[in-house]
Amino acid sequence: MSSRFRRLLVLTAVLALSLGAAGAAAPAGLAANPTNTKVAGIDVDATTIPQLEALMNSHRINAIELTNFYLRRINQFNPLLHAVITVSPTARADAVAADHARRSGDHRPLLGIPIIVKDNVDTTGMPTTAGPWALAGSTPNDAFIVQRLKAAGAIIIAKANLSEWANFRSGPSSSGWSGIGGQTNMPYVLDRNPCGSSSGSGVSAAADLAVAAVGTETDGSIVCPSGANGDVGIKPTLGLWSRAGVVPISADQDTAGPIARNVTDAAALLGAATGVDSNDTATGAQAGHAFSDYTQFLNDDALQGARIGVWRAGTFDPSLVGPVVDPILANAKSALEAQGATVVDPTDIDLSATANEFPALLCEFKTDIATYLQTYVQGTNPVSHAPYPQTLADLIAFDQAHPNLEGPWNDLVFELADATSGRGPDCDALRAATTPPVQTAINSLMADNNLDAIIALTNGPAWPTNDDPNEGDLNGHFEFFVGSSTAAAVSGYPDITVPAGDDAGLPLGITFIGGRWAEPKLIGYAYDYEQATHIRVPPQFIPTIGDALFPGVPNP
Repeated sequence: MSSRFRRLLVLTAVLALSLGAAGAAAPAGLAANPTNTKVAGIDVDATTIPQLEALMNSHRINAIELTNFYLRRINQFNPLLHAVITVSPTARADAVAADHARRSGDHRPLLGIPIIVKDNVDTTGMPTTAGPWALAGSTPNDAFIVQRLKAAGAIIIAKANLSEWANFRSGPSSSGWSGIGGQTNMPYVLDRNPCGSSSGSGVSAAADLAVAAVGTETDGSIVCPSGANGDVGIKPTLGLWSRAGVVPISADQDTAGPIARNVTDAAALLGAATGVDSNDTATGAQAGHAFSDYTQFLNDDALQGARIGVWRAGTFDPSLVGPVVDPILANAKSALEAQGATVVDPTDIDLSATANEFPALLCEFKTDIATYLQTYVQGTNPVSHAPYPQTLADLIAFDQAHPNLEGPWNDLVFELADATSGRGPDCDALRAATTPPVQTAINSLMADNNLDAIIALTNGPAWPTNDDPNEGDLNGHFEFFVGSSTAAAVSGYPDITVPAGDDAGLPLGITFIGGRWAEPKLIGYAYDYEQATHIRVPPQFIPTIGDALFPGVPNP
């Protein structure tokens, strides 16, 4: 394995994936049939948002029934999954208001639809903590994207657990662990890791704790938890969704995006939250490229005549995990060809410039986190009884003063970032050496091969969650990692992951990657693939499948 590939794996793990804290023991509540997802005789797990809207319009179901169902699910299964940090105190009142609005002729696209938002997105009436106790009780007003979702009629019923600070604090760390929320467990096999950092969002969608969820990504944190939990996830073009009011790593790579059980719901959420935000200059570029309704691009003939490239090199080690993932990729290719696409294999993306990604993120984070804290986090922390931290150095000091709350993980990444000078000429040079070359690599590859999109494996089988702070991700076995998030993450281009198969019941996804503002095309391809394959199955909440790292791969 090349050193560049190993560095890529380690970097991606630090940014988005890391490894686990606490295992899962199945409580007695597990016997209460987690696969029963019917409300008023309707299986909501298999019902899309447009279908739910039609059912509510015809009075077959209403927002109060939906909201009560999801609140009961959270109450029943969150002690097992740890996917939710906070439940909205106004959820039922919001549902009553939604039903009243519908009776008055209101037919907004998300009216009465319960949504869970990751706990690094500001949401009025619920704390926004990003997971650590340093921000416990902080209650900024709605982020722009939450305002947009509410304007479309959505009910924000809860905040999702996450890898705290979007997994940009410690090394090693735990994907899905936060000081406030504990360790998130994936619903397919409970002692396997849900991937991160939008772990709670991915689990919430998969386990029917809401109709859909919102996650955020810097590198992998939407697509990996979506792939690992059998979901559809969209990482939008940078600037399609506003970043204002979202706890950052870096404005140069961060974006929020939808996570859902199907392409239809992900598309419905995507359009609802678009818009130009005066507090985020990047959103100004979406004019002429954004749509308020992406469901118009759901086309089960979209792949007919399309040219799709296959990216392999650097996304996994074929000598180690090839026996597991090669059949998944082969099946995906066959499905694409059966739908009329021409598949070009291989078409590999040159990611040599991403050696600068982590150094760029470190200096960007030092400045961007301080800007967020000083803009949105005011008052007194109820834990420390002192003013909330306002700089990265303050956050490090809080952790050092409260090791019982923020252990067992360290502050290695925080300390590396704080040692930089923050944003400035040197930091700008690192970014200039990173993003434009990757954009050029993708653009040139697609142009030279006349490609409409590129596919790659989203993730490998979920690994066992591990509680040893002295061990790295995958118990130190980085060579078993599978991931393709960095190309779209660094370039700021969109990608969408769709269920593609499983290994011993552990879901794997396939990612469609496109150029800037390619969401309409990618949604069409993903929908056509989804409708042709129907691979997703609901989670069964299996306690364990044993200790093998990957079920289909021999342990070293």
